[in-house]
Amino acid sequence: MNYIPYGERTPDTQYRDLMRRILNWGEDVDSQQEARARMVVGHMMRFDLKNGFPLITERDLSSGQKSVFRQTLAEMRAFWLLGARTLAQLEAEGCTFWAPWGTAEKCTKRGLEAGDLGPGSYGPAFRAFPTASGPFDQVVHILEQMIQLPHLRTHFVSPWIPQYIGRGVDLRTGRKKQQRVVVAPCHGWVHLFLNPEKRTLKLHHFQRSGDVPVGVACNIMGYAALTMMFAQVLGYEPVEYVHTISDAHIYHKQIPDVRDMLATEPQKFPSVYLDPTVKDLFAFTPDHFTLEDYFPRLPRRRIWTPV
Repeated sequence: MNYIPYGERTPDTQYRDLMRRILNWGEDVDSQQEARARMVVGHMMRFDLKNGFPLITERDLSSGQKSVFRQTLAEMRAFWLLGARTLAQLEAEGCTFWAPWGTAEKCTKRGLEAGDLGPGSYGPAFRAFPTASGPFDQVVHILEQMIQLPHLRTHFVSPWIPQYIGRGVDLRTGRKKQQRVVVAPCHGWVHLFLNPEKRTLKLHHFQRSGDVPVGVACNIMGYAALTMMFAQVLGYEPVEYVHTISDAHIYHKQIPDVRDMLATEPQKFPSVYLDPTVKDLFAFTPDHFTLEDYFPRLPRRRIWTPV
């Protein structure tokens, strides 16, 4: 990764600008989790990767054996590279923050065994998307397509399997629709752009719904890491990561923590390096990432999020 020297980087304010926009101009709404939230519709952030790796500095995401940084990398590996569907598979990779969503109560409600996130969850969507001719591996396909036809503008991956996500009643038959996923995918719509002449790669990630103080902080770094992984195995330079959120929200109970984060001074982004020997996308693990020059302003804390 060709970062500019740390001393020459510019502090990035895009994440805090989003939080401030929600606080000042957001609309108060009820949420599925029976918690009031303030939200805005439609927001884009563009990160020049030469200016550092987009790991927020408003609070510490790196400390501890089970740091948010490491668990997010483990989550990305589990879903994107291994096609994980269960809590056991996630936890085997070192990601434990999904536990509240895979309880027996939540799973039984959707006709699933305890710990099963469902056939409509991220892992199955990415690695075994259901089709008439059998499971379709979107990740293998997109990797092969980028290698063979890098100029195409159809390098796209989606986590959305409609038949497993819908709710309500079928008005034609009167039957209740059965959701087959514990959490409808919030992130994971990915569009990759390669420039074969310049050997550069850009990734545009679309997020349907984002809990900005908690989930979005993880999603920004997770998909920036995925940008770097794709670039390395393809032999391209990752130059830009673009993050678009449709429903960006802050829960009312999070507002005091958000104000604390906004009271900090903007900092420069750190550096994240990949082990250059890894050339197989599916071989990446959190151990292949090294974080340097990270100076968060607030200590590690658990910001409230509804379950």
